[in-house]
Amino acid sequence: MIRTRFAPSPTGFLHIGGARTALFSWAYARRHGGRFILRIEDSDLARSTPAAVQAILDGMGWLGLTHDEGPFYQTQRMAAYRSVIAEMLAAGSAYHCYLAPEELDRLRDEQRAQGLKPRYNGAWRPEAGKTLPAPPPGVRPVVRFRNPSDGVVAWDDLVKGRIEIANAELDDLIIARADGTPTYNFCVVVDDRDMGITHVIRGDDHVNNTPRQINILRALGVAVPLYAHLSMILGDDGQKLSKRHGAVSVMQYDEHGYLPEAVLNYLARLGWSHGDDEIFSMEQFCEWFDLDHITPSAAQFNTEKLDWLNAHYLKRAEPARLAALVQPRLEARGVAVTAVPSLAAIIALYRERASNLNQLADAAEAFYIEITPPAELLARHLTTEARPALADFVAGLTEIDWEPAAVGALIRQSVAAHGLKMPRLAMPLRVLLTGREQTPSVDALVALFPRETVRKRLSLAG
Repeated sequence: MIRTRFAPSPTGFLHIGGARTALFSWAYARRHGGRFILRIEDSDLARSTPAAVQAILDGMGWLGLTHDEGPFYQTQRMAAYRSVIAEMLAAGSAYHCYLAPEELDRLRDEQRAQGLKPRYNGAWRPEAGKTLPAPPPGVRPVVRFRNPSDGVVAWDDLVKGRIEIANAELDDLIIARADGTPTYNFCVVVDDRDMGITHVIRGDDHVNNTPRQINILRALGVAVPLYAHLSMILGDDGQKLSKRHGAVSVMQYDEHGYLPEAVLNYLARLGWSHGDDEIFSMEQFCEWFDLDHITPSAAQFNTEKLDWLNAHYLKRAEPARLAALVQPRLEARGVAVTAVPSLAAIIALYRERASNLNQLADAAEAFYIEITPPAELLARHLTTEARPALADFVAGLTEIDWEPAAVGALIRQSVAAHGLKMPRLAMPLRVLLTGREQTPSVDALVALFPRETVRKRLSLAG
């Protein structure tokens, strides 16, 4: 069975690159009837925070990327790591190193001064015929992995192709610090082994970790998973997206009014394609998704494209669902949503013109609060020739049925009586009712308001 995992470090929010990695790992498991595991790599106690853990869980939940197992936390697996370290020490694939940190720093400075790559020199590495010095008193050693000293470590990356690294380029990695806590690369290996991970789909910033992890897996005598390293994502400015540059929390897309299905659809097309298909459901994506069509080149983030996709999904979403998402946004502004007019009806009218939920909230707000139309718009549209037609329209409001067709007929009747064109009355109606020049069809707009609200707002014309 195929088993994939998403293993974020909770040192910040879940950003868009991490969300794409989670999506691809999730979809690959779904495509093959496998299992998707969520693992929180919180072994860096100094940088991991509960708030960051919650941000990851919130982001995954909002996107709907449900895990089959987990979340597992590395901080709860320390006994397992220590047990494996003890086994490796006993087997000779790991050893104690008493080189003090300041000695290692001095060694690296000397190597840099000589134009050499800074690396551990193997001072405490056991070798045949080598006599090690006596451990210095009072020094707590680190534990290092005994990396192969010759040959190459190679793998056929499912995105990047064949990659080979000479073992001579890799020094002996610290797998446990002096205080006994295991290090990142070691924890990853033990976790992938114990969780039976078959496919590691992750960002290409982990390529340099892969040869070390493969060597440790082989030392443990377990099967090496297949690796697929995803290309970086470039922001709108062409620079690499990261937590420090350009990338925002997945939950900020929620705050900015995006629908999760639009974000998922957009992420799916960042570095992967299925012919010319641009818009598809997650069910279709899971049916189509494979690793063969992931491009190894960097993907370019395009906010305009995301906005276009979001507008598409808004137009097709049920108004009642959108109303449930818009109402909390209005209430956060201190706007009380009443039963009349119906928020769902307002959204049904405005959603063709919106690209996000916040724009829908902006439009809906005018129906529930007192507004003061901008003076410059009143001066522009409430002209001397428009006022008599407006007065006739207000006078006729009492007699008509309260529905768009009757409102439209009254507008046409009022402008015809004064020899005006439709916009001469439609524009002041828009401004007086909403404070804006741009609205949907004015007859449908008027009919959404309660009759008395319309009469009251139009009375501002004097």
